[in-house]
Amino acid sequence: MPFSVRAGLRHEMDYVRSASSRITRESSGVWSDRAAAAILYVSLAAPPFLFGSREPTTVAFWCVLLSCGGILASPRHLRRPHLGVLIGICFVCVCFLFVLHEQLAERPWIASYHPIWAKASQALGRPIKPFVSIVREEPYFSLGVPFANIAALLLGLVLGVDLRRSRAGLRVMAWAGAAYAAYGIFALVFEPTVVLWREKTAYVGSLTSTFINRNTAATYFGSCSVVWLGLLLESVRRHLPRGEIRWLQVPSQLLSNSSKILLIRLAMLSLCITAMFMTGSRGGVLISMSLLLVTFTIYFRGDLPRGKSLVVVAPIIGLIVLALLAIVGGSVTSRIELYGLWDTARIAAWRSTLEIITDNIWFGTGLGTFEWAFPAYRSSDVSMWGVWDAAHSTPLEMAAELGLPLTMVISLAWIGGLVILVRGLWGSRRRSLVPLISLSVSLIALLHSMFDFSLQVAGFSIVVFALLGIGISQALQRDELSKGVK
Repeated sequence: MPFSVRAGLRHEMDYVRSASSRITRESSGVWSDRAAAAILYVSLAAPPFLFGSREPTTVAFWCVLLSCGGILASPRHLRRPHLGVLIGICFVCVCFLFVLHEQLAERPWIASYHPIWAKASQALGRPIKPFVSIVREEPYFSLGVPFANIAALLLGLVLGVDLRRSRAGLRVMAWAGAAYAAYGIFALVFEPTVVLWREKTAYVGSLTSTFINRNTAATYFGSCSVVWLGLLLESVRRHLPRGEIRWLQVPSQLLSNSSKILLIRLAMLSLCITAMFMTGSRGGVLISMSLLLVTFTIYFRGDLPRGKSLVVVAPIIGLIVLALLAIVGGSVTSRIELYGLWDTARIAAWRSTLEIITDNIWFGTGLGTFEWAFPAYRSSDVSMWGVWDAAHSTPLEMAAELGLPLTMVISLAWIGGLVILVRGLWGSRRRSLVPLISLSVSLIALLHSMFDFSLQVAGFSIVVFALLGIGISQALQRDELSKGVK
């Protein structure tokens, strides 16, 4: 056989083998991506179910499941901006691991041992091996929630490139929130002393659904309300005539051209808002209502009326908010009247936490050790009743446990993520809806965590971080598409 013929046959065989290999890889990638997407949807729906996923075994389950999702998810569709975000996340993780090493190591590289170990050794009259953490090994046992959050963020970032999967994730979260809201209302009316199959020992007169704390429940249902509002606004805009929106004619236009999907989304939004009000949480309700208004304003920013029409629309929105407060927000308004907007004991606890930060500014007292560090700094203005196992301010507690430098790194990472989401708002409404919802939900979680610990509850934080990853991925994808158009 001539050499040219043999070479040609060899070339064709190599091509067939490479094509077969490529098809096998692509089919394998499709299968693995589908499995990873299923895990992402589960992480957007199921974390609140088992009492807010606060048990260590439940947190461990989420760590394993989300890790499997990260392994299965294929990064082949990621673009250069996504890789930049991944590098930033890796940098934050490296800083976090360095602080944990210093807190757990018998011989830390640069950190100094906490003086409490020397005092304990002197009091007991025998040598005790010192550590940077005030509780030995506690940072290791407290790694579950941060690990699950990072895994959820990465999974959402990788799979969120696909717009279809991103929007499916929104719908999964929305329907899960509606189901939890329906259960919460039913339980409060018929079984107010039970959460699932356990006795309810706190917040008996308030709706908590499957959560233990009503404030966390309020932020969760507020977040789900934002998702339903975004989906509803999309349906509303689709049913209105193209061109300029005549706001005074919108009700009649929707009544004459309404659809089943629009009515269902309106009903589910009302259900989640009702559940949110029935929690009785002051901060959760006020912040969520503010972000619902922000979401509406941003979505219709190009269609909002100017001049005299705005004077008509603004009071209507205000009347709707007041009506909701009067109808289903009685417990919220009564708590504001009784206690005001601020809790004096909480403010005193924040001052004590600032003292902890001042004395442990570089590496903190150890991840998960706030409960043991706080009694020595407990102010006399704080009632002696009860145990303060949380600072009721996630940034302050983070600074107390991990040190101020790492807290600043994490804060800058959050700011960077929010900036990316804001950049993703410009463009078509269909493309910007996911970043808009992700931005609003992230702001609800961040603002509420300033004076509570909702982001420290895995049942809520996993959902927020997964949605944050999806939103950032879509925002970066929109930037790339707009550059391609230019």
